[in-house]
Amino acid sequence: MSDKEEIIRLRKELEYHSNLYYNNDAPEITDYEYDMMMRRLRELEKNNPELADSSSPTKHVGGKAKREAGVVVPHRNPMLSLQDVFSKEEVDAFVNEMRDKLIDPEFVVEYKIDGLSMSLRYENGSLKLAETRGDGVEFGEDVTANAICIPDVKETLSDAPEYLEIRGEVYMTNEDFEKTNEMQEMLGKKTFANPRNCAAGTLRQLDSEVVKERGLSMFIFNLQESQGRKFETHTECYDYLKTQGIPVIEEYRICHTAEEVWEAVTYIGENRGNLKYDIDGAVIKLNRYSDREMLGATAKAPRWAIAYKYPPEEKETVLREIELSVGRTGRVNPTAVFDPIRLCGTTVSRATLHNQDFIDQLEIGIGDTLIVYKSGEIIPKVKGIVKEKSPAGKEVYKIPDTCPVCGARTLREENTADIRCTSSTCPAQRTRNIIHFVSREAMDIKGFGSVYVEQLLAEGLLSDISDIYKLKEKRDLLIEKGIIGKEKNTDKLLSAIEASKENDASDLITGLGIMNVGKSAAKSLMEHFRSVDALMNASVDELMDVKDIGEVSAECIHDYFMEEGNRGLIERLKAEGVNMDSKEKDLKGDAFSGKTFVITGTLPSMKRDEAAAYIESFGGKVTGSVSKKTDYLLAGEDAGSKLDKAKALGIPVISETELKDMTRG
Repeated sequence: MSDKEEIIRLRKELEYHSNLYYNNDAPEITDYEYDMMMRRLRELEKNNPELADSSSPTKHVGGKAKREAGVVVPHRNPMLSLQDVFSKEEVDAFVNEMRDKLIDPEFVVEYKIDGLSMSLRYENGSLKLAETRGDGVEFGEDVTANAICIPDVKETLSDAPEYLEIRGEVYMTNEDFEKTNEMQEMLGKKTFANPRNCAAGTLRQLDSEVVKERGLSMFIFNLQESQGRKFETHTECYDYLKTQGIPVIEEYRICHTAEEVWEAVTYIGENRGNLKYDIDGAVIKLNRYSDREMLGATAKAPRWAIAYKYPPEEKETVLREIELSVGRTGRVNPTAVFDPIRLCGTTVSRATLHNQDFIDQLEIGIGDTLIVYKSGEIIPKVKGIVKEKSPAGKEVYKIPDTCPVCGARTLREENTADIRCTSSTCPAQRTRNIIHFVSREAMDIKGFGSVYVEQLLAEGLLSDISDIYKLKEKRDLLIEKGIIGKEKNTDKLLSAIEASKENDASDLITGLGIMNVGKSAAKSLMEHFRSVDALMNASVDELMDVKDIGEVSAECIHDYFMEEGNRGLIERLKAEGVNMDSKEKDLKGDAFSGKTFVITGTLPSMKRDEAAAYIESFGGKVTGSVSKKTDYLLAGEDAGSKLDKAKALGIPVISETELKDMTRG
């Protein structure tokens, strides 16, 4: 491949991965892999100046401003990225260059927090705007409403200049990240890949209540502008910010020589495993603001600072066993248990093996020598095995087809690599099952939040979903313990529970959480079989006669109802008076009869469930994914990949107005 061809390829790949990282918070490669690609592109561009291009990823800050959590706003001061370096020689070169250009420069070495950059603007001590980096130069996103939900963001300052703009990093501690992913899993939602993605996605979304729940944090790392108060140095500004109760980067060091700087960088690298949050490097910056002003910046990065990126640390160790656990969604999780090793300053002896596909791909078996690494993250990962060290007669490990907790059959979920327990009564997943059952998507028992579910389980008042309908018998105890509140709130919830008994049976089927059966499939099943009894006794072939129910889904449904524990649950629900029959629909018309819709984006006046109900009231059907069988895509603002797929397949895309026009004859 010629240099020109490689440059074109690298530019294209880097733009693709930059968009995933900055705009979608969903990277497909590690930071180290991205950094190495960027470094190679810089090297090629330096050696081939005739191929220079101002639009190259090496010449601009990644990302763009998006209209999600707020409106697009212009930057008052650029929010540039830093020049990355990867060796001691490059760090020494930077320090020596600064010492050649400046008189006795001071350096500050500090953590490079792995999060989302945000600046705060204060006028006379009052917070006026919080904005994300966006494109870094011209525009960012106004996220003030979400930012004030972060405890570290102060809305007022007691001793403030007339104008103060400071920049920091919004991040998530590893503990809060684990709690958030656990809740995502319980709610049946997609989990986040790492704390950085979670923090970025949380700050940019629309519901400020979610920001409060997820526990974001923030460190300030730079003064952008100050009017009415002069600071001579970076550390002087840090001291001032501390007096205002504003968290700044922890454990920073002031250095004067290349040796001192490298010692500080090494110390951070050796101790990063002990931090409560992720870092993705160390920052070396000039302390005096006068020195910074003298050097200025390029279009992409300041000349007065660099970021040292630590190389991935990896070691060999022997796999002794594979432990199986069951998550709250029923997913079977394999974990490698190996001889303890030291990585990034901590001792590790366990790492996830993800799923059977991952195990098969790396050909992992008991006794293998694993290559385990950390790449700027707290969590150790398995990179591969040393094949020449595999024991004689080794077999690739296979996850058993029975649940390690309850012994029920396990099945692989359609279109995923996940293997799940099929029993809704499995102790490992009962919290998630009950939360799903009472949710809006299923039985829609209003006011029955996840906190109540967990408290009722802890008190021994719930063991499975059928116990929900026995809570009325515990009314006095509920009031006495104050789990739900006083009499008014308790009676309100008990009334909502009682009312849910009359729901259509399709809501019940959705609430059971049968693998591969969502709301749309549940409706199709009940329209076909009309009763839960008929569905429960249907054969696989009979299930496959239902529209949109394929062989895999049919087997999941059949296996679910063949489990004795699941059939017992249905009988207990019947005994409590829960409706088991499909109700006749009150159709407004047949304008959408035989038509399948997919909904994406934010609609002007209807929520998605309201739009779905509207479509169904005219005989239409709503599914969750775009396919060749989709007749229309109903798209609102910020439509994503579904819109792209619909266009590629030539599926008509309509607005909310056009949807309503179609029903007016």
